[in-house]
Amino acid sequence: MRVILIAGAGSEVGKTTVTLGVMAALKRRGLKVQAFKVGPDFIDPGLHTLITGRPSYNLDGWLLSRDYILECFLRHSSDADIAVIEGVMGLFDGYRGTGEEGSTAQIAKWLGVPVVLVVDVKGMSRSAAALLQGFEGFDPSLEVTAVVFNRTGSKRHFQWLKEAVGGTCKARVLGHLPWDDGLRLPERHLGLVTALEDPFPAGYIERLATAIEAGLDLTELLGLSGVEGLWARGPGPEAVEKGPVCRIGVAYDQAFCFYYPDSLDILRGFGAELICFSPIRDPHLPKGVHGLYFGGGYPELYADALSRNEGLKKEVLALAEAGAPIYAECGGFMYLCQGIVGMDGRYHPMVGVFNTVADIARKRLSLGYREIRLVKDCPLGKAGEGTRGHEFHYSEIREPHSEVLRAYLLEAQGESPRQEGYLYKNVLGTYVHQHFGSNPTMAQNFVLNCRSWAGIGHYALGE
Repeated sequence: MRVILIAGAGSEVGKTTVTLGVMAALKRRGLKVQAFKVGPDFIDPGLHTLITGRPSYNLDGWLLSRDYILECFLRHSSDADIAVIEGVMGLFDGYRGTGEEGSTAQIAKWLGVPVVLVVDVKGMSRSAAALLQGFEGFDPSLEVTAVVFNRTGSKRHFQWLKEAVGGTCKARVLGHLPWDDGLRLPERHLGLVTALEDPFPAGYIERLATAIEAGLDLTELLGLSGVEGLWARGPGPEAVEKGPVCRIGVAYDQAFCFYYPDSLDILRGFGAELICFSPIRDPHLPKGVHGLYFGGGYPELYADALSRNEGLKKEVLALAEAGAPIYAECGGFMYLCQGIVGMDGRYHPMVGVFNTVADIARKRLSLGYREIRLVKDCPLGKAGEGTRGHEFHYSEIREPHSEVLRAYLLEAQGESPRQEGYLYKNVLGTYVHQHFGSNPTMAQNFVLNCRSWAGIGHYALGE
């Protein structure tokens, strides 16, 4: 097994740039690369997929169990030449300040893989050795195998860094990326531009791969990526009685593209046929659907196009009124509201399932892990069931009328529990992104709900 984990000394040190460049350079060598991403991230895995041609999977030690992560990693990397894992934030950053849960370090330990640390060295030389020493000594049970310096100012600068680290640190110096603004990835209010929005300028990947080949010792990287020993497989997905296939429409376009690939796989495993459609472009819903799933994304950037697609909005509302199961996360939830006040400050009418408006509030970022406990029956399960998820959004909703039911009780570290998860008939809207691997029963419940409605309902498009 060949595997490497690329971690950062912190956020915004260039680990995504280095990771993408390493993947592209390894692809140039004819290697089949399987990508993974630590943490609850949707954008980076999409960029990985553009380069590797394979879905990239999330490994999150807070959202998911150790067994799930081991099984997921082994299943998806077994036919690859090398697995490349991108970390999240800094190497030791996770759920809280006193433990490693949810951190890149936790995943490195669980998988027993070598860690390459990316350090942004703009404005430092010998101090980089002090920083690296701190990372090497912070957790004696984790070895920082190698280091890559990002944004070096010159060949002399890189030489000073090598001299400083070589005399005081254990980690090997794999190389560096020179300071080049042309290698910066385009960003916006929630991070990088998504894979569906042509995020790479013309020739960018080729240029990045060339910079990696020139600045890093890829032969040495491949040499340290060999991992000895066998890992015990986790229990894997349980065999289930699927029953008749039900058809679930999945909103998928530039406005709605935040889905975990294995969440979709889990739905399929319980007997769902997933049919993608575009709320931006498609005039009608897929025929014969028995439920809808709206993921997160950037509806605020496409609010005008979404608003003008009147035919599709009416069909979604009609399906909701007919009692079909509909699950909508974050951006999908915003789409089901009366309207969105977009990035342009204008009001754009939306579907109107929920009697509220979503406003963009750029200075009020909601970010963090969430414990979810169902307090009312909903499309995902019965009261008393629970799972885990995360929030990441700049928008907020104007409180709906008091008669709108709440299905969730959310708990977050350092916060008082609060009600969330908005219900209208068989529609559940929420700002919380769920990974069905945290509790696959939620996915099973949704499929069973769709199947039940298909058997007793009187309205399904195309039927």
